[in-house]
Amino acid sequence: EVQLAESGGGLVQPGGSLRLSCAASGFDFSDAYMCWVRQAPGEGLEWIAGILSGGVSTYYADSVKGRFTISRDNRKKTLYLELTDLKTEDTAIYYCAQGGLDGPRGQGTQVTVSS
Repeated sequence: EVQLAESGGGLVQPGGSLRLSCAASGFDFSDAYMCWVRQAPGEGLEWIAGILSGGVSTYYADSVKGRFTISRDNRKKTLYLELTDLKTEDTAIYYCAQGGLDGPRGQGTQVTVSS
């Protein structure tokens, strides 16, 4: 059974930074494409970043490019998302997902950007 557990969210001021983590189990993490998606209040799911199994190739939505960095540690079976220069519009629940936008995901971690 695929299990994903996100952590690291919180309340941060505009311009601040956070690091999200996602602990994975129940599947071959080192062979999986992984991504981060988010859901802002009243909105649908938005794909924001993806990373291939080897960790070298990464992809970003325009809304976060240059501010967020996705990475992974296959030995620790953990996915990361470094968020910098946060904006109020980044407020959302952040999920890690196996595969694409419609893949299994965890319970999410809340990121709130507010002064």
